[in-house]
Amino acid sequence: MEISLTVNGEHYKVDVPPNTLLVYLLREVLNLTGTHIGCDTSSCGACTVIMNGKAVKSCTVFAFQADGAEILTVEGLAKNGEYHPVQEGFIEKHGLQCGFCTPGMLALAYELVNTEDNLDEEKVRKALKGNLCRCTGYQKIVEAILYAKERT
Repeated sequence: MEISLTVNGEHYKVDVPPNTLLVYLLREVLNLTGTHIGCDTSSCGACTVIMNGKAVKSCTVFAFQADGAEILTVEGLAKNGEYHPVQEGFIEKHGLQCGFCTPGMLALAYELVNTEDNLDEEKVRKALKGNLCRCTGYQKIVEAILYAKERT
């Protein structure tokens, strides 16, 4: 099945089997391996990307459902060598340790800072409930997202 989509500002036309998940399209077909496969059950959030402005778990989306969509992955956050504020926040506030959950956390953070007007710690923590981190305890991630919000 042929689909057309834009990923990180670049247009693609690809032919994929109908049962291909978006996460596999990104990683295996487009070679954008920043999006991680963690659980394959939508429990961990490591595969979270931005699809048409909304954070989605790409292991729950068939590639054909992204036909015509605009996708943003962790590789597309920085522009012209400049980190996006969510990336800056994770660096400045030490919001990562092993880094496995980081691409999904960054995607979720991107949506939050771009859609939530009155973002506070409680809203961030509530939004994070679908993205698991086994290393940080979340405090530094929350601080990183709030830092990013101040800069957008």
